[in-house]
Amino acid sequence: MAKKSQKTRIVAFKVEADLAQFLDKLKNKSEFIRKAILAQFSMECPLCSGSGVVARGLHEHYKPIIESQNQRPCERCQKLGTIPLSIESVPKEDQGRIEQFFRGGPFFCAECYPEIPECEDCNWHIPYEETADHFRKVHSHNH
Repeated sequence: MAKKSQKTRIVAFKVEADLAQFLDKLKNKSEFIRKAILAQFSMECPLCSGSGVVARGLHEHYKPIIESQNQRPCERCQKLGTIPLSIESVPKEDQGRIEQFFRGGPFFCAECYPEIPECEDCNWHIPYEETADHFRKVHSHNH
């Protein structure tokens, strides 16, 4: 049985009256808000549908596939790099590089990453020739 995480902090924020009325009608307002926030940071797992648990058969089928398909070429030099399953397993000096990839950004090897300029808005490392495309895809909703 999965261990339930302890929620120890209360976070408050202001919303419009219509949104407050909608939220008040929900059976579990906190769960809805938590899921909505997490959805902004990542995508739902296609195997577990966001539940965190998969059927034993799916686990046994996909585990060796995931373990054998954890390589990706650097978008700059094409050198193969390992894709970890979680950010917790990544050395501190590589976390920014891997977080960028986990959040949908380009994957660069440890050698190329520091040589590529950072976007001033999001701190992703983006080659100069891809800056306009990056702003259109990632930052157009901000303007």
